[in-house]
Amino acid sequence: MNNFKIEEFPSEVIAELNYYVYRLIDPRNGETFYIGKGQGNRVFQHLKCSISNEEEDEVLDLKFKRIREIKNSGLEVIHIIHRHGLDSSTAFHVEAALIDAFPGTTNISGGHYSNEIGPMNAYEILTRYKTETAELQHKVIMININRSINNRDNYDAVRFAWKIGVERAKKADFVLALEKGIIVGVYKAFEWHLARKQYFPEFENHTNKRYGFIGKEADKEIQELYLRKRIPEEYRKKGASYPVKYNYE
Repeated sequence: MNNFKIEEFPSEVIAELNYYVYRLIDPRNGETFYIGKGQGNRVFQHLKCSISNEEEDEVLDLKFKRIREIKNSGLEVIHIIHRHGLDSSTAFHVEAALIDAFPGTTNISGGHYSNEIGPMNAYEILTRYKTETAELQHKVIMININRSINNRDNYDAVRFAWKIGVERAKKADFVLALEKGIIVGVYKAFEWHLARKQYFPEFENHTNKRYGFIGKEADKEIQELYLRKRIPEEYRKKGASYPVKYNYE
Protein backbone atom coordinates (compact mmCIF):
# COMPACT_ATOMS: atom_id res chain seq x y z
CA MET A 1 0.00 0.00 0.00
CA ASN A 2 1.24 3.51 -0.83
CA ASN A 3 2.18 5.38 2.33
CA PHE A 4 2.16 8.95 0.96
CA LYS A 5 -0.21 11.41 2.55
CA ILE A 6 -3.41 12.38 0.69
CA GLU A 7 -5.23 15.49 1.85
CA GLU A 8 -7.71 15.99 -1.00
CA PHE A 9 -9.00 14.46 -4.22
CA PRO A 10 -8.46 16.21 -7.57
CA SER A 11 -11.52 17.28 -9.56
CA GLU A 12 -11.41 14.32 -11.96
CA VAL A 13 -11.58 11.90 -9.04
CA ILE A 14 -14.42 13.81 -7.38
CA ALA A 15 -16.39 13.63 -10.62
CA GLU A 16 -16.34 9.83 -10.42
CA LEU A 17 -17.22 9.48 -6.73
CA ASN A 18 -20.69 11.05 -6.51
CA TYR A 19 -22.01 10.34 -2.96
CA TYR A 20 -19.83 7.99 -0.98
CA VAL A 21 -19.62 6.41 2.48
CA TYR A 22 -16.29 6.36 4.27
CA ARG A 23 -14.58 5.00 7.36
CA LEU A 24 -11.80 6.57 9.40
CA ILE A 25 -9.39 4.01 10.84
CA ASP A 26 -6.88 4.35 13.67
CA PRO A 27 -3.55 2.95 12.36
CA ARG A 28 -2.43 2.14 15.90
CA ASN A 29 -4.95 -0.66 16.36
CA GLY A 30 -6.88 -0.96 13.09
CA GLU A 31 -10.14 0.21 14.69
CA THR A 32 -12.79 2.01 12.65
CA PHE A 33 -13.56 5.04 14.83
CA TYR A 34 -15.84 7.09 12.58
CA ILE A 35 -18.23 6.49 9.68
CA GLY A 36 -19.60 9.21 7.45
CA LYS A 37 -21.28 10.11 4.18
CA GLY A 38 -20.38 12.86 1.78
CA GLN A 39 -19.27 14.23 -1.56
CA GLY A 40 -16.13 15.87 -2.82
CA ASN A 41 -13.45 16.09 -0.14
CA ARG A 42 -15.75 15.55 2.82
CA VAL A 43 -13.71 12.54 3.97
CA PHE A 44 -10.73 14.81 4.67
CA GLN A 45 -12.61 17.65 6.41
CA HIS A 46 -12.37 16.05 9.86
CA LEU A 47 -8.59 16.38 9.79
CA LYS A 48 -8.83 20.10 9.07
CA CYS A 49 -11.48 20.63 11.75
CA SER A 50 -9.41 18.78 14.33
CA ILE A 51 -6.58 21.22 13.70
CA SER A 52 -8.75 24.36 13.69
CA ASN A 53 -10.39 23.32 16.98
CA GLU A 54 -7.14 22.33 18.62
CA GLU A 55 -7.35 25.01 21.31
CA GLU A 56 -11.04 24.44 22.15
CA ASP A 57 -11.04 21.98 25.02
CA GLU A 58 -14.84 22.15 25.16
CA VAL A 59 -15.28 20.29 21.87
CA LEU A 60 -17.37 17.21 22.52
CA ASP A 61 -16.66 15.36 19.30
CA LEU A 62 -14.61 12.27 20.15
CA LYS A 63 -13.40 11.88 16.58
CA PHE A 64 -11.42 15.13 16.84
CA LYS A 65 -9.77 13.88 20.02
CA ARG A 66 -8.93 10.55 18.34
CA ILE A 67 -7.50 12.28 15.27
CA ARG A 68 -5.28 14.49 17.42
CA GLU A 69 -4.02 11.48 19.36
CA ILE A 70 -3.14 9.73 16.08
CA LYS A 71 -1.33 12.77 14.72
CA ASN A 72 0.52 13.31 18.01
CA SER A 73 1.78 9.74 17.78
CA GLY A 74 3.40 10.55 14.42
CA LEU A 75 0.89 8.58 12.33
CA GLU A 76 -1.91 9.47 9.91
CA VAL A 77 -5.58 8.53 9.88
CA ILE A 78 -6.44 5.84 7.32
CA HIS A 79 -9.29 6.87 5.00
CA ILE A 80 -11.41 4.10 3.48
CA ILE A 81 -14.02 4.88 0.83
CA HIS A 82 -16.35 1.99 1.61
CA ARG A 83 -18.85 2.56 -1.22
CA HIS A 84 -18.98 5.27 -3.89
CA GLY A 85 -21.03 6.19 -6.93
CA LEU A 86 -24.17 6.30 -4.78
CA ASP A 87 -27.22 8.55 -4.72
CA SER A 88 -27.97 10.40 -1.48
CA SER A 89 -30.67 8.01 -0.20
CA THR A 90 -28.57 4.89 -0.77
CA ALA A 91 -25.60 6.55 0.91
CA PHE A 92 -27.72 7.22 4.01
CA HIS A 93 -28.65 3.52 4.20
CA VAL A 94 -25.07 2.33 3.73
CA GLU A 95 -23.82 4.79 6.35
CA ALA A 96 -26.42 3.65 8.88
CA ALA A 97 -25.70 -0.04 8.21
CA LEU A 98 -21.97 0.48 8.77
CA ILE A 99 -22.55 2.39 12.01
CA ASP A 100 -24.64 -0.57 13.17
CA ALA A 101 -21.89 -3.00 12.10
CA PHE A 102 -19.09 -1.11 13.88
CA PRO A 103 -20.31 -0.51 17.46
CA GLY A 104 -18.18 1.77 19.56
CA THR A 105 -17.44 4.35 16.85
CA THR A 106 -17.39 8.03 17.79
CA ASN A 107 -20.59 8.71 15.84
CA ILE A 108 -23.06 10.43 18.19
CA SER A 109 -26.19 9.06 16.54
CA GLY A 110 -26.94 5.91 14.59
CA GLY A 111 -27.43 7.57 11.24
CA HIS A 112 -30.55 7.96 9.13
CA TYR A 113 -33.04 5.08 9.38
CA SER A 114 -31.18 3.32 12.21
CA ASN A 115 -33.76 4.19 14.83
CA GLU A 116 -36.58 2.61 12.84
CA ILE A 117 -35.15 -0.14 10.63
CA GLY A 118 -31.74 -0.85 12.17
CA PRO A 119 -30.63 -4.27 13.46
CA MET A 120 -33.25 -6.05 15.57
CA ASN A 121 -33.57 -9.54 16.96
CA ALA A 122 -36.80 -11.49 16.53
CA TYR A 123 -38.23 -10.23 19.84
CA GLU A 124 -37.48 -6.62 18.89
CA ILE A 125 -39.19 -7.10 15.53
CA LEU A 126 -42.25 -8.50 17.28
CA THR A 127 -42.20 -5.70 19.86
CA ARG A 128 -41.67 -3.02 17.23
CA TYR A 129 -44.73 -3.96 15.23
CA LYS A 130 -47.08 -5.28 17.91
CA THR A 131 -46.43 -3.00 20.88
CA GLU A 132 -49.22 -0.71 22.01
CA THR A 133 -48.82 2.94 21.04
CA ALA A 134 -48.28 5.30 23.97
CA GLU A 135 -50.79 8.07 24.59
CA LEU A 136 -48.64 11.03 25.55
CA GLN A 137 -50.48 12.58 28.49
CA HIS A 138 -47.60 14.81 29.62
CA LYS A 139 -45.09 17.21 28.15
CA VAL A 140 -42.23 14.92 27.19
CA ILE A 141 -38.85 15.07 25.53
CA MET A 142 -38.18 11.95 23.44
CA ILE A 143 -34.51 11.11 22.94
CA ASN A 144 -33.16 8.28 20.78
CA ILE A 145 -30.27 6.75 22.69
CA ASN A 146 -27.19 4.82 21.59
CA ARG A 147 -26.18 2.50 24.40
CA SER A 148 -23.21 1.16 22.43
CA ILE A 149 -21.34 4.36 23.32
CA ASN A 150 -19.26 3.38 26.36
CA ASN A 151 -21.83 0.64 27.17
CA ARG A 152 -23.98 3.09 29.08
CA ASP A 153 -27.22 2.10 30.78
CA ASN A 154 -30.45 3.76 29.65
CA TYR A 155 -30.29 6.58 32.20
CA ASP A 156 -26.72 7.62 31.39
CA ALA A 157 -27.33 7.22 27.65
CA VAL A 158 -30.35 9.53 27.68
CA ARG A 159 -29.12 12.26 30.02
CA PHE A 160 -25.79 13.28 28.48
CA ALA A 161 -25.25 15.27 26.25
CA TRP A 162 -27.51 16.98 23.70
CA LYS A 163 -27.84 20.05 21.52
CA ILE A 164 -31.09 21.16 23.09
CA GLY A 165 -33.01 24.32 23.94
CA VAL A 166 -32.55 24.19 27.68
CA GLU A 167 -35.41 26.58 28.54
CA ARG A 168 -37.74 24.46 26.45
CA ALA A 169 -36.35 21.30 28.04
CA LYS A 170 -37.07 22.60 31.53
CA LYS A 171 -40.78 22.72 30.68
CA ALA A 172 -40.94 18.95 30.14
CA ASP A 173 -42.64 16.75 32.71
CA PHE A 174 -40.60 13.69 31.73
CA VAL A 175 -37.79 12.51 29.47
CA LEU A 176 -38.42 9.35 27.45
CA ALA A 177 -35.47 7.21 26.33
CA LEU A 178 -36.16 5.55 22.97
CA GLU A 179 -34.70 2.61 21.10
CA LYS A 180 -36.09 2.03 17.61
CA GLY A 181 -39.23 3.94 18.49
CA ILE A 182 -39.89 2.00 21.72
CA ILE A 183 -39.83 3.73 25.11
CA VAL A 184 -37.17 1.95 27.19
CA GLY A 185 -36.84 4.47 30.01
CA VAL A 186 -38.94 7.18 31.67
CA TYR A 187 -37.16 9.81 33.77
CA LYS A 188 -37.90 12.94 35.75
CA ALA A 189 -35.28 15.64 35.14
CA PHE A 190 -34.65 17.84 38.18
CA GLU A 191 -31.82 19.95 36.75
CA TRP A 192 -30.46 20.74 33.29
CA HIS A 193 -26.83 21.88 33.04
CA LEU A 194 -24.17 22.52 30.46
CA ALA A 195 -22.28 19.30 29.87
CA ARG A 196 -19.35 20.29 32.02
CA LYS A 197 -17.20 18.38 34.49
CA GLN A 198 -18.50 20.17 37.57
CA TYR A 199 -22.00 18.86 36.86
CA PHE A 200 -21.17 15.51 35.24
CA PRO A 201 -17.80 14.30 36.58
CA GLU A 202 -18.62 10.70 35.66
CA PHE A 203 -18.44 11.49 31.93
CA GLU A 204 -15.30 12.19 29.93
CA ASN A 205 -16.58 14.36 27.09
CA HIS A 206 -17.43 17.86 28.21
CA THR A 207 -18.57 20.91 26.27
CA ASN A 208 -20.26 24.29 26.56
CA LYS A 209 -22.36 23.52 23.51
CA ARG A 210 -24.56 20.70 24.81
CA TYR A 211 -26.66 19.97 27.87
CA GLY A 212 -27.41 17.07 30.17
CA PHE A 213 -29.79 16.50 33.02
CA ILE A 214 -29.73 15.13 36.54
CA GLY A 215 -32.82 13.17 37.55
CA LYS A 216 -34.25 9.78 38.43
CA GLU A 217 -36.67 7.16 37.14
CA ALA A 218 -40.27 8.35 37.07
CA ASP A 219 -42.78 7.01 39.60
CA LYS A 220 -44.30 3.58 38.96
CA GLU A 221 -47.65 4.88 37.69
CA ILE A 222 -45.88 7.04 35.10
CA GLN A 223 -43.69 4.12 34.06
CA GLU A 224 -46.81 2.05 33.47
CA LEU A 225 -48.21 4.71 31.15
CA TYR A 226 -45.22 4.71 28.83
CA LEU A 227 -42.63 1.97 29.34
CA ARG A 228 -42.27 -0.59 26.49
CA LYS A 229 -44.78 1.25 24.35
CA ARG A 230 -44.25 2.82 20.94
CA ILE A 231 -44.21 6.55 20.51
CA PRO A 232 -46.97 7.84 18.18
CA GLU A 233 -46.40 7.59 14.45
CA GLU A 234 -46.04 11.34 14.00
CA TYR A 235 -42.80 11.23 16.01
CA ARG A 236 -41.40 8.19 14.17
CA LYS A 237 -40.94 9.58 10.68
CA LYS A 238 -38.38 7.56 8.73
CA GLY A 239 -35.20 9.41 7.91
CA ALA A 240 -35.50 11.80 10.87
CA SER A 241 -31.98 11.47 12.24
CA TYR A 242 -32.02 14.21 14.90
CA PRO A 243 -32.25 12.33 18.20
CA VAL A 244 -34.34 14.82 20.23
CA LYS A 245 -38.08 15.41 19.77
CA TYR A 246 -40.79 17.19 21.78
CA ASN A 247 -44.56 16.84 21.95
CA TYR A 248 -44.97 20.47 22.99
CA GLU A 249 -43.87 23.90 21.81
